Amino acid sequence: MPKTFKYGVSLYSYTDDYGTVMGLDDMFDHVADTGATGVEILGEAHVEGYPNPSSAWLDNWFRLLDKHALEPTNMCTWVDNRITLSRNLTAEESAIELRRDLDLAHRLGFKFLRPKFGVTSEELDPDPNWSSAVERVLDLAHKYDIVICPEIHAPTPIRHPVVDGYIEFIERTGTKNFGLLIDTGIFQDRPLKHWGQHEITPEMRERLDFLNGIRVDPDDLLPIAKYIVFVQAKFHEIDDNLEDQNIPWAKVIPALQRAGYSGYLSSEYEGLRKPWLAIEQVRRQQALFRKAVDSDA
Repeated sequence: MPKTFKYGVSLYSYTDDYGTVMGLDDMFDHVADTGATGVEILGEAHVEGYPNPSSAWLDNWFRLLDKHALEPTNMCTWVDNRITLSRNLTAEESAIELRRDLDLAHRLGFKFLRPKFGVTSEELDPDPNWSSAVERVLDLAHKYDIVICPEIHAPTPIRHPVVDGYIEFIERTGTKNFGLLIDTGIFQDRPLKHWGQHEITPEMRERLDFLNGIRVDPDDLLPIAKYIVFVQAKFHEIDDNLEDQNIPWAKVIPALQRAGYSGYLSSEYEGLRKPWLAIEQVRRQQALFRKAVDSDA
């Protein structure tokens, strides 16, 4: 059973700071300062000129990777199935978007690509053409050695037809280039205090029940362990004592270890948005991880 993981940070953590008080160089500096070795991005948000960055931007990207000894981990993208009001995209049109993003991910050095498919329900059931679209690009993903990994994200639990559908696709195709990304927000077991810049009101809690946490049992990871390829370590608030106020890491980390997972835990801060706050929160989560793993060694 692996006792440790790789550690990374999603630049999404610095939303609201990026473009206001921080630039790309600043974010790389703060990621490296935590001791993390991996960097995760949102393609449309963090690649200037997406999906066709300039040569100057690409040169700076690789300069920053070398300077801070970081490796690209996961690039998050979207398949805009419902971009028009008159109709949904066809499977081939969706595949074109996937090919575009696979090409960019390969150019930037990423090994994982998280596509967010258009959804058809409040439980995030993906557009039905997702499997046909993905199947069209598996050869390209294989050529680039990239794993396509949709995320299991609240309010969708692990035991759900959405997850069953992804697993059935893997088994049917036999592909090694499609897997599951776990967003640890599914393990949230205490209500959030804030959402973005806003304090959560009773009306919001009633209307958006997932803000209170869907409380997935971390042991639900075990039956799907062999399909898990990446973990976005979603969190919202860690106090001065390195205690997470919403995610039960004392249960999640051992479950990941029992599942045999030894890949990246990529910090994804989604708590209160105030200038500079994310920097300290990400540092705290990275310290929490190391403390938890060391105490279990």
